[in-house]
Amino acid sequence: MPDEYRTVAREGSHETDVNRSRFLCTLAPAGTEQEAQELIARVRAARADANHNCFAYVIGADASVQKASDDGEPGGTAGVPMLQMLLRRDMRYVVAVVTRYFGGVKLGAGGLIRAYGGAVGEALDALGTVTRRRFRLATVTVDHQRAGRLQNDLRATGHDVRDVHYGEAVDLTVALADADVPAFRAWLAAATAGAARLELGGEAYGEG
Repeated sequence: MPDEYRTVAREGSHETDVNRSRFLCTLAPAGTEQEAQELIARVRAARADANHNCFAYVIGADASVQKASDDGEPGGTAGVPMLQMLLRRDMRYVVAVVTRYFGGVKLGAGGLIRAYGGAVGEALDALGTVTRRRFRLATVTVDHQRAGRLQNDLRATGHDVRDVHYGEAVDLTVALADADVPAFRAWLAAATAGAARLELGGEAYGEG
């Protein structure tokens, strides 16, 4: 798994004009290919009067799923440059749909490639991106007597406490970078006089 990837901060649209043609780029985060397809279908339904609704999406932190469509534009002049722009910006889990309303002036293959790729690039700049970093979820188990102080100490030292569960003991879920695990283990032992238990869980991505 990559240590980090970038994606769009939110769904949104941005318009550019090229030689009287309007290019509306809609960007959205997409956790799965199905989510990407749903966004594409929604935009196509809302802008059914447009000449073209071209798309590109990248799913997976390692960009394992990549798809693009020219939607009637000359082959390789719309979807591919859109996809290349997403990849050039290291974008993942993202879908882009560029809607074109033809303005009467033909742009030629080179002009289309620049227009579609540029529409995605400008939309990324306008809407903003976020970086998601890989972390490991760790469960810290401690008795009730120490739990309150430990929770305060964790937050005071900048550790990311994701969840707290109270049972016979108290389980605190903490997000850690892999490189920080040895230092955290030592800190935890010192902070609780060895009374806390640390169990490492799976990996995920989050902002940070």
